[in-house]
Order: sequence, then structure tokens, then C-alpha cells
Amino acid sequence: MDQTKKICGWADIRTSLHAEDKGYRVDIPENWRQGRTAYGGLTAALMLAGASEQFEGLPPLRSALINFVGPVTDSPLLTANLERQGRNVTSVSAGAYIGEQAVGRADFLFGTARESKINVDFPAPEAIPPEDAELFTPEAAHGMVPHFFHNFDTRLIAGARPMMGDEGYIRTWSRHKDPASRTGVESLLCIGDVLPPAAMPLLKSFAPVSSMSWMFNLLTNTPETEDGWWQVESRLTAARGGYSSQVMRIWSTAGELVVEGLQSIAIFDS
Repeated sequence: MDQTKKICGWADIRTSLHAEDKGYRVDIPENWRQGRTAYGGLTAALMLAGASEQFEGLPPLRSALINFVGPVTDSPLLTANLERQGRNVTSVSAGAYIGEQAVGRADFLFGTARESKINVDFPAPEAIPPEDAELFTPEAAHGMVPHFFHNFDTRLIAGARPMMGDEGYIRTWSRHKDPASRTGVESLLCIGDVLPPAAMPLLKSFAPVSSMSWMFNLLTNTPETEDGWWQVESRLTAARGGYSSQVMRIWSTAGELVVEGLQSIAIFDS
């Protein structure tokens, strides 16, 4: 009798990390691929996971700078190095390798919380509830999106889908479909890159795009939200010469800004 193969969620992949050589090896399931590489958010989350395994007891993550160096075509080896451990902030560099070739690099800054007189928020825009929002991917278009996108429940709030807009803006409700994958900083980093680049609504026909680098600032010790839902926004700020820059934000269901980031995208639409 044929049995349906279980779809691996982030939690399954995280559990599968195993020590090898001077790092940790992990297999990338087919359902987490994006063309010939792994989904960028997964690669970033795996580098953070490798760093957390290598150095236990790190303070909360405050900032990450991710560089997508090359395609993750096979099972990467995750490495990490402690650069500096200060009184408040710890710096860790991390990498993902296929053989001798680096395919991902990251710098993570971890920091303990301190008392401060400055407390400024950037509340979430108004949004309809997730259950009232349209699916980002219509049923008829399921076969046209990257494999990894089916691991998330993503619903359009504002802006437009790829090739269907007149501005570079996308805002959605998004969560991991796998309930076991919805908590923790690594899970949040994994979902943080879920949206298509903000330039894609402006395209008139399909064109390849590629994330180059991503800065991710975390504004809370313990990111929490209801039922795994995050309000995720990506806004194009400028594009020329085949490259674009976009600001990315993530709010909890309570309207608290949890993540703000900046991403560089390569666009091949000539």
C-alpha cells in the first residue's frame, strides 16, 4: 500500500543536525528547495542553529548579517567561530560549506538585555485577521511557486503578488504549516525571508531573482505571537542596474515590531 510521505518541517530539519568533523551536517529535504539551492531563510536559520549547538548558553540574538555566497546544492556542513565574548555582547561568525566551497556566511551578535530609559515602538499597520485574508498563492498557481513556499501558510494583507502590482510592496500573514516549527528565534529567522522580493510585483513577466545579503535586527528577547502568525512586510526602496534594496519588517499578532531588516536582491530581468 502506498503511504503519503511526511513533509519535513523546520523542527524536523533542526532535530536532524548531527556532529561531523568540526561542525554539524544537515540534509536539505526536496520540499525546502528554491530552484537549485535551499530556501534562503532555511540556510540562515541553519547557520544560527549550528552556532547555537557549537556555543551553548549564548545571550539572546540581537542582530544577524547573512551573506548568500553560493547555491546550497547538497548537504551543507555548518561551522561556527567565537569571535569575541564581551561583558554584554558576544560575536559569533558562522558558515555553510559544500565541500571546500562556502555557500553561506553569517555574523551573529548576541546581547544581554539592559535597563534603558529609551523605549520606542513602531506599531503594526492595520490588518484583517489571518482567517479573513486571501491565500497568497491561489490554488491554480501552486505548481508555479518554489517548493519551500508550501511549508508556510501565507495570506495577502496588502500590496500585490509577483507580476501583479504597480508598487514594490508586499504585506502578509505568514506562519509555518508545521505546528512544531512555530516557536523560537531560529524558527523566526527561517520564516523571515518567506516573501518574494518586493520588486517582483513590478515585473511584467517572470524573471529570476536571488537574495544576496540580509540584515536581521531582533528587537525582543523572546519573540512570541498567537498561533504562529507573523505579519511580514517587504518594501522596495530603490532598484537600478539589476539590483534592488528592500526594507523588511515582522510584527507579532499583538502589533509589536519584532524584526526589522534590510535585504539586497539581484534581479535578472533583461
